[in-house]
Amino acid sequence: MTKLKFDPEELPVESLAGESAVLPERLNAEWLRERFRHPQEWVAEQSDEHLMRMSGMTTPTPAAVLMPIVLRDEGLSLLLTQRTAHLNDHAGQVSLPGGRMEESDGSPIETALRETEEEVGLHRRHVEVLGTLPEYITGTGFRVTPVVSLVHPPFELTADPFEVAEIFEVPLAFLMDGTNHQRRSIELPNGVGRRTFYAMPYDRFFIWGATAAMLRNLFHFIRA
Repeated sequence: MTKLKFDPEELPVESLAGESAVLPERLNAEWLRERFRHPQEWVAEQSDEHLMRMSGMTTPTPAAVLMPIVLRDEGLSLLLTQRTAHLNDHAGQVSLPGGRMEESDGSPIETALRETEEEVGLHRRHVEVLGTLPEYITGTGFRVTPVVSLVHPPFELTADPFEVAEIFEVPLAFLMDGTNHQRRSIELPNGVGRRTFYAMPYDRFFIWGATAAMLRNLFHFIRA
């Protein structure tokens, strides 16, 4: 698939998803543990990116990302990274830590834990895996398994300077509020059609694309 060259922040906001925020009593460690032990029926969203890639001929590359929910005294937050500008895939974008599966990885969970250690230095002894969400197919050719986890402080982080420009956290309450989920669109060249995507701008960080789409599914899973 041809890489798109556009600045998503310059595209106008067309609408807001608008669903009410997840109830505060659900944004705690024990409630999340119970939800993954006993999940409710819910429907995952399929983004334009997912559908466009599935219509192609090539087989997506297996990958996994960690959704690291940090247990802070002031409330849960999600750890994210800003990728460096020179990378081939998703350069400069806000991402969840993770990457492609290696032959030595026994599962997507192992991939997510290994890649997170390599990218941001978060040791797996601090990570409590809760479960996984449905796979997400990216336009760049990856079949990504999101691995949801709780992260227990204190911990130390060291960014891989080749892949990670910055590590930061966003309050989970902000991300789990549909009024913060923007819809933006771009008209693709060569008659491909229109692509609509989610964005969740926070402070000076622009969360969009695959990361925002996977966070939407976490939102639906928790709200169910």
